[in-house]
Amino acid sequence: MSKKTLVIGASPKPHRYSYRAVSSLRSHGHDVVALAKRKNKVADVEIQTEFPDDEDIQTVTLYVGAPRQPEYYEPILSMKPKRVIFNPGAENQEFYSKLEEEGIEAIEACTLVMLATNQY
Repeated sequence: MSKKTLVIGASPKPHRYSYRAVSSLRSHGHDVVALAKRKNKVADVEIQTEFPDDEDIQTVTLYVGAPRQPEYYEPILSMKPKRVIFNPGAENQEFYSKLEEEGIEAIEACTLVMLATNQY
C-alpha cells in the first residue's frame, strides 16, 4: 500500500541519505513530495522549495537537524500526517512533544532501514 511521503531536506546528491530515501521510497511504490531550500530533482521527483499544501501526506521524514526544524513545526502540525520519522541526526525532543500532543506519531528511525526491512 502506497504511503504518500514528504521528505524534508531532500538532496540531489546521490551520496546523501535523503537522496537515497527518495529513490528507495519511489522504488517501493510510494508517492513522494521532496522539499529543500533549492529546486532540483531526485530520480523522477522534483524538489520543491515551498511547503506543500497537500492534504493526503501520511508520513513526513526529516533529514534536517533540530536547529533547522522550527520553521516546519506549524506546517507539519497543520498537515496532520499519521507519523513523522526523525532520521539519524534529526532527533528533536521538543518537536516530538508537539507532535504527540496533536496525536501524531513521532518515530526515531531510519527511513532506509524501515523500507529495507518492510517496516515502512
